[in-house]
Amino acid sequence: MSAESGSSTALATQPPQLDVVLCWHMHQPQYYDSGAGEYVLPWTYLHALKDYTDMAAHLEACPQARAVVNFAPILLEQIADYGERLEAGIGDRSSFGDPVLDLLQMDIVPVDPVQRREILRVCLRAHAPRMIEPFPLFERLAALARQALEDPVLLAHLDNRYFQDLATCYHLAWLGETVRRAYPEVQGWLKVTTAFNRDVRGRLLKLIRDEVKAILPRYRELAQQGRVELSFTPYAHPIMPLLLDLDSARDAMPDIALPQAPVYPDGEARVRWHIERGLEVFEQYFGFRPRGCWPSEGGISEATVRLLDDYDICWTASGQTVLGNSLAAAGQTAESNTGSAEQEGWLHRPYRLADAKTELFFRDDGLSDAIGFRYADWHADDAVGDFVHHLENIASVSPEGGVVAVILDGENAWEYYPDNGFHFLRALYERLAENPRLNLCTFSDVCQRSGPRADRGELPGMVAGSWVYGTFSTWIGDPDKNLGWDRLIEAWTAVDQAIARRPALDTPQLRKQLAVCEGSDWCWWFGEYNPAGSVSDFEQLYRRHLARLYQLADLEVPESLGEVLSVGGGDPAAGGTMRKGQ
Repeated sequence: MSAESGSSTALATQPPQLDVVLCWHMHQPQYYDSGAGEYVLPWTYLHALKDYTDMAAHLEACPQARAVVNFAPILLEQIADYGERLEAGIGDRSSFGDPVLDLLQMDIVPVDPVQRREILRVCLRAHAPRMIEPFPLFERLAALARQALEDPVLLAHLDNRYFQDLATCYHLAWLGETVRRAYPEVQGWLKVTTAFNRDVRGRLLKLIRDEVKAILPRYRELAQQGRVELSFTPYAHPIMPLLLDLDSARDAMPDIALPQAPVYPDGEARVRWHIERGLEVFEQYFGFRPRGCWPSEGGISEATVRLLDDYDICWTASGQTVLGNSLAAAGQTAESNTGSAEQEGWLHRPYRLADAKTELFFRDDGLSDAIGFRYADWHADDAVGDFVHHLENIASVSPEGGVVAVILDGENAWEYYPDNGFHFLRALYERLAENPRLNLCTFSDVCQRSGPRADRGELPGMVAGSWVYGTFSTWIGDPDKNLGWDRLIEAWTAVDQAIARRPALDTPQLRKQLAVCEGSDWCWWFGEYNPAGSVSDFEQLYRRHLARLYQLADLEVPESLGEVLSVGGGDPAAGGTMRKGQ
């Protein structure tokens, strides 16, 4: 046998590659209070500095890597707004409209003890083992801050320099690892043990401005190069199936308690508004229309999928348990959760709903949650080796056309990893890109190869749910969550009636404010199992947004919005910012 024929035989018997899609979802709710004219919480620009920068840099560093990066449009608007505010504020030393960011331009520290405590509380909001303790000065200043929160005399005697250095440490800790490595002076600042030179804050602010302003152009360029698929979520991140039909929560949980109102008013029109506005905002910042949609929290139902069909959305995705429940309801498998998904192959392939065009992909909960929760304390090489090993096992039993969807939060996991996940992510992309048995690709890549595929499954129906447990229990059913829905429906009903009396009230600003209130994050945080501090932050902001909605409709804010909706008190994994699929 000739060398050529031997080579041909080897190629012919080579098993088909397994498609692997990494989908990172970037999302923050609206933190800007338009009534007060300020950002109430700083998480948009802090995650921009730490996570959106790093996630772009890792893809830029590995030309063979591919990934899907999904942005909530309301987040895109906030990132762009921060860039403009930083540009203007640094020039004339005016307020940025964000009290936390303003700390870097603070020359005179407030004397009021309530304001001082709030500054200290803000600057302690970081995962201490990875973001405070590694940095000598920050660790010492944070220890003093904890003392001062309990000691009024010490609180009153902290001077301006202390607060300025604490704010500087806090912002340095929120820089992405790739940002730190790109600026030698930052590496020096992180090693400071006594105090910063007075010009450090100004130089740090300019660095923050430059990094925040570059984020959206970087992702746009990655998309233009074909290295990233950018997708979208409807505008303000609503749970679409619940807006369409509150009773859809009973598909997976027949006995769940629901809010007082039987339906969400004008639900389909509101969902269409979020989709259409989301597409407009996405195209405004990236210059093209997205092919795919990660529905908020992977929340889908038959009605949701058919609505996405109306907008020619090529693909959407949800959680593994949604698929398991839907297959079980159709009598196609005895498995309702994970079971022997790898052996049966039911999880690792695309689907379509009967008489629908949109391709459906379903999250591999085990692999996705391993990144989100399990690997943070592993050595990066061991974690990536374990991840790849699992994929190779799937590849060995998966039929041709198999696809594994790894879908998770792209911003909250990394603070629990050493160096913001730098070593893990760098190794992950490199190992996946070079593995001959795996094809790192995007959902659109899979769809474009589709055609009439024997490996695609068809679902005769769908059990509505989300990627979290396959249900909507994270957003509805709990008394606090239902009360949140009640307040929203009361507000929307009152506003709708006001518009009927005075159509001129129906402005784009009012519709946007309603959309903000319809976002998923508020009810996510309600419930006893979440930490009290975070519940309080989001609960208060939700009531402020609802109050602003009444004001825009020229209505009096009801007394009920003065009542606390939820207090929390739990200690969940990752501080409650993430959930496991099961």
